Amino acid sequence: MTTRRLRAVAATPLSDELAERIRAAEPRLDLVVEQDLLPPERHPGDHRGDPAFRRSDADERRYVALVDSAQVLYGMPDEDPAQLARTIRANPALEWVQLMPAGGGAQVRAARLTPEELGRVRFTTTAGVHAVPLAEFSELGLLAGFKTLPRLLEHQRAHEWAESRWTMRRLEGSRVLVVGLGSIGRLVAERLARQGVRVAGTSRHPVEVDGVAEVIHPRDLAARIGDFDGVVVALPGTDSTRHLVSAEVLAAVRPGVTVVNVGRGTVIDQDALIAALQDGRVGFAALDVTDPEPLPGDSPLWDLPNVLISPHTAALSEAEDGLIADLFARNATRYLDGAPLINPVDTREFY
Repeated sequence: MTTRRLRAVAATPLSDELAERIRAAEPRLDLVVEQDLLPPERHPGDHRGDPAFRRSDADERRYVALVDSAQVLYGMPDEDPAQLARTIRANPALEWVQLMPAGGGAQVRAARLTPEELGRVRFTTTAGVHAVPLAEFSELGLLAGFKTLPRLLEHQRAHEWAESRWTMRRLEGSRVLVVGLGSIGRLVAERLARQGVRVAGTSRHPVEVDGVAEVIHPRDLAARIGDFDGVVVALPGTDSTRHLVSAEVLAAVRPGVTVVNVGRGTVIDQDALIAALQDGRVGFAALDVTDPEPLPGDSPLWDLPNVLISPHTAALSEAEDGLIADLFARNATRYLDGAPLINPVDTREFY
């Protein structure tokens, strides 16, 4: 174990309690938190903080000097890619940035850093921290579709006891495709398999994943998607995943399929999804993410009865801040000991 110390600065909201937890877990970390320079959180996981927060000119200078003194940043300065780029260029001593989102690679891409800067500073994300709530939302979405939630609500709003009963699809015994087998997709697959679902997943490489009975290459999506009763999208938004669930793929689905997206909105061709929802090829969609975000008020998705919209909030829970702090502490230990970091950003594909 090295005796080297690291100066870390909180650039995003971090409570004093969690700061002490990090220091206790990794005493070689000199963690600086200046609460008067950080916006207050409105809720757990509010890494941008209250938008009404403003620093005085003097406090802004203090904040900039503080982040420019760091070897490690806990969070991106003001959660702003432009500020990340400024900080990296002003601070040659900066070595590592712990990003707050699971999809923090998109923030790094948006900073438009040079190859030298990308090689000099390491970036890690919080992938995995949000896996449990997103897996739970995936189950909610599948069950809402399988158990005909829109039809139930229609009768309830009409105060109408339906004259005839109808069948509902069982989750047990169904076939579900998980598009993307990262930390979220793997947990979705594992949980569904325990409930008797036959799960397949997509990957560009041969992998073995608990609960996944079959791995399908993404290029075969259009040929195979019709085999499944439900589809859960759990991929990050990158150039290579954009519109992977294309109009061609959606044209080939099993009629009435349930689609859940807990990855990024850009993975699905949203115009094609709307058309498929309108003509019934997709029976139900539960969307925690859209393209763009926020979803414009005139989007047809708002008014379609077979759609559930969650405003990119399904990942949030009261446990999030503590889980990120614990992850950061573990990563700090690994960094100081020269071990591989958890969740490094791929600075070619930015995920």
